[in-house]
Amino acid sequence: MKDLFMKNIFRKTLVAIFFATTITILNWNCTSSNNETASGEKMEERNQQKAKTHFICPMHPSVRSDKPGVCPVCNMSLVEITQEDEETESREEHKTLGEITISPAKQILANVMTTVAEKMKLTKEIRAAGKISYAEPNYAHISMRFPGRLEKKYINYTGQKVKIGDPVVDIYSPEAISAQKEFLLALNSNEEVQQSGIDLSDAQTLLQQAKQKLLRWGFAEEEISELQKTKQVKDIFTMYSPVSGTVIKNELHVQHYAAMGEDLYDVVDLSNVWVQADVYETEMQFIKIGQEVEATTEAYPNEKFIGKIIFISPTIDATARTVRVRIEFLNREEKLKTELFMNATIKIELAEEVVVPQSAIISTGNRNVVYVQKGDKIFEPRFVKLGGSAENYVQILSGIEPGETIVTSGGYLLDSESQLQMGMGTSEHAEHGEKKETQKPNENNNHQH
Repeated sequence: MKDLFMKNIFRKTLVAIFFATTITILNWNCTSSNNETASGEKMEERNQQKAKTHFICPMHPSVRSDKPGVCPVCNMSLVEITQEDEETESREEHKTLGEITISPAKQILANVMTTVAEKMKLTKEIRAAGKISYAEPNYAHISMRFPGRLEKKYINYTGQKVKIGDPVVDIYSPEAISAQKEFLLALNSNEEVQQSGIDLSDAQTLLQQAKQKLLRWGFAEEEISELQKTKQVKDIFTMYSPVSGTVIKNELHVQHYAAMGEDLYDVVDLSNVWVQADVYETEMQFIKIGQEVEATTEAYPNEKFIGKIIFISPTIDATARTVRVRIEFLNREEKLKTELFMNATIKIELAEEVVVPQSAIISTGNRNVVYVQKGDKIFEPRFVKLGGSAENYVQILSGIEPGETIVTSGGYLLDSESQLQMGMGTSEHAEHGEKKETQKPNENNNHQH
């Protein structure tokens, strides 16, 4: 019985040893097979990577070679680069440029609209408001040339018209009487010298001086000729207007004793007038003396008045940041009244440049950006230098070439998307690269299983 029990134990032990040895051999074969598979895969991956490796010139990236050497252009040594490095570099370049990828569906939602940039000439219009004033050279005073009492006024109200040579006042003046007597004395002396046959030069000089005094005091040639003929001194002297225009000031009255130089009337010629308009300092670079100006006023809503710039102020209003511009208008019919407000328009022909709609400009504070469509889904921001603007267009001095497709609507949404993609690294190029990287571990795992 004991021998039978021992035989059974021995038999079971042999069976256990056999199964253990068989399992060990099987495990070793499986592991060896897996190692050989992994080694083969690594070898194949290294071969593929080697196949993707090439050499380029740092200075001339278009020069490529599958083996080391030198650049045929600059003789620099070629640098080894892999496809992975090239894809990484491409992604970084896209981030630097800020290119973004927007699907057609998103473009529709963002209301993205485009147009083609082109060269054209623009007519810029500068608008300025001002009011009419007198033309200063046409403003004159009729004043007393010698003291005297006003005996009669021929101009009695403000707004009355006066022409050169019209009588304005009658004056009683002892000084004028004395001047007439001096002239008559010089005249008599000259006649006596002529009869005596003595040298006439001194007598003629005195006569001329006496006559010039009367002329400076406002005596007309006819009055002096009459005085010379009649030799009778007038107690009342008539003063005549030296200018033509409209009387705008009339303050002295009859029997007023006026001093020499005191104003009798203020007269202005309204055949041409000035408009003092204010132009913003940002637009003063476009204006110059001699430019034509169109102006309108509410008094004549269907009529345009044509003038020209005759003066640009050398100073700027520190508060309003404007420069005063003086515009002269012909006013023969005297439709334009002083203090009347006018709206002036100055038209400037700008040079031919690349232009884009104003809606295409996105201001970032210090810079201006325009989005350019590079493909069906790719948009690239461009920093641009702006010129003049007119007719809802803006000149682009640099940054955009003629024929490029630019975004005119939805640009701000594109700019927001660009900021998100640059900040979060979710550009289509980056996503595509990440998908490739995440696929490799999965494939290795599949091989391992």
